This record gives sequence, C-alpha cells and structure tokens, in this order.
Amino acid sequence: MATPQLKPETLFDLMSKHFETDEGKELCKKINLVYQIKLAPEKIGFNEVCYTIDLKNGKVIKGTLEGEKPDATFSFKEKDFIKIALGKMNPQIAFMRGLMKIKGSLSAAQKFTPDIFPKFPVSKL
Repeated sequence: MATPQLKPETLFDLMSKHFETDEGKELCKKINLVYQIKLAPEKIGFNEVCYTIDLKNGKVIKGTLEGEKPDATFSFKEKDFIKIALGKMNPQIAFMRGLMKIKGSLSAAQKFTPDIFPKFPVSKL
C-alpha cells in the first residue's frame, strides 16, 4: 500500500474535532444517532476495542456511552473500518461480504455511510 496505515485512534480524534466545526454540527443535526463501533485487530469478535460515535451530541468516546443504548452497533476488523471511513469500501458491500456485523436498528445502520467521516487531505494520511 502506497499510503501509510491510518490508525483508528487518529481517525476518531479527527472526527471529534470535525464535530466542532459548522459542517460537523450540521451533520450531527442531520443524522442524530448514536453508533457503537467495535474494532478487532484480526478477527471480528476477538480483542475488540469499542468506540462510540455520538451524533446527537457531537462526541466520539473510547468505550461505551453511559446510560444510553446505541442506535446501531457495528463490528469490523480495523483495516476494513478504515477502508469504509475513507470511502474506499461501501458499507453495504462490506456487510454482504461478512466484513461488517450489525446489531440494532437497520434504518439507523443505513445512515452509516462514509459521509459521517470528515474528508481527509491525502497529505494528512
């Protein structure tokens, strides 16, 4: 791969900063859902690290959201999550290929698209 590997932690940090911008605030108003992301280094379901993308309050936290159930929970291998976040893989295709597992509301899951992630200049990767 020509570009260095983007780490999920970096992506979530950038996402958190993006939610503070006017564009990010508009996105939060538009989607208004809470997603839980479970990332595994090698195999879904093993050694997962959990993140919560709170598009109701414009926050990204490592771990679960206290007192609130997510609208949808996604499980990925880290490399597949990065591909989806960068728009290099379609979430529906990932689901059909078994690269992504979903729990929760299907209508909420359908709003999980690369559009919720900030657009990155290639130089930042």
